[in-house]
Amino acid sequence: MTLIIDGYNLLHASGVFGVARGPRGFEQSRTALLDLIVDLLGTDAANAIVVFDAARAPDGLPARLVHGGVRVWFAREYPDADSLIEELVADDTAPGHLVVVSNDRRLQAAARRRRARAVGCEEWLADARAARRDSRRPPADAKPPEPGPEGVDEWKRYFDL
Repeated sequence: MTLIIDGYNLLHASGVFGVARGPRGFEQSRTALLDLIVDLLGTDAANAIVVFDAARAPDGLPARLVHGGVRVWFAREYPDADSLIEELVADDTAPGHLVVVSNDRRLQAAARRRRARAVGCEEWLADARAARRDSRRPPADAKPPEPGPEGVDEWKRYFDL
């Protein structure tokens, strides 16, 4: 499965923002979002492409980079990230295995036209957080370790505290 994420759209939905203002703030916010995505996807991070607007990006910003396995593309040669995402959807050779994460109706329609799955940002975040939480939870029949000073953290994880 390939995951194409509308970067700034998900950033706003996630509420993950850097402290600084201006270009430095955008950089901090992008990095915080990418860290979140890497954490949520785990080993599936390499299947994700996050696309950010970059028409008025500062000099020195690369067109593409990899962050924790996630491919990050800046829409430098496009009017906006949506245009690049639409092109990626149109060019995908297996759209049935494609998921587009965006609240943008234009992108959701483009995904559906190709029979790809379109998911809103809030829904994707909730599902990804739940899946990650479940993957960290021990099996229902697993017995927690015996209590003791070294077992406190394990007990907290077991009881989801």
